[in-house]
Amino acid sequence: MTDALFHGFIALQSRGLFALPGELRRRYGLDKPGAQVEITERPDGVLEVRPQAAVPATQAWFWAEEWQQREREATADLQGGRFTDHDSADAFLTDLDS
Repeated sequence: MTDALFHGFIALQSRGLFALPGELRRRYGLDKPGAQVEITERPDGVLEVRPQAAVPATQAWFWAEEWQQREREATADLQGGRFTDHDSADAFLTDLDS
């Protein structure tokens, strides 16, 4: 056996369903709506189960309410014509300095 953080047994229900222990669901974010697991059957008979967050951790900042509010404001500004278009990076930097 490997240096497992968790080892235990879980029973399958009649339709092949099983519940992961609560500590694992919490540790891997599987206690949130929409959480999924990926399952892979290996040739050696091992079933690998990998947690898949609904939103990858590296992209979670984008879905924070504060960032989403800024996205809505930016979209409203674009739709309302409240923006300046620049032909070059230098023109943009000059505008910032003014």
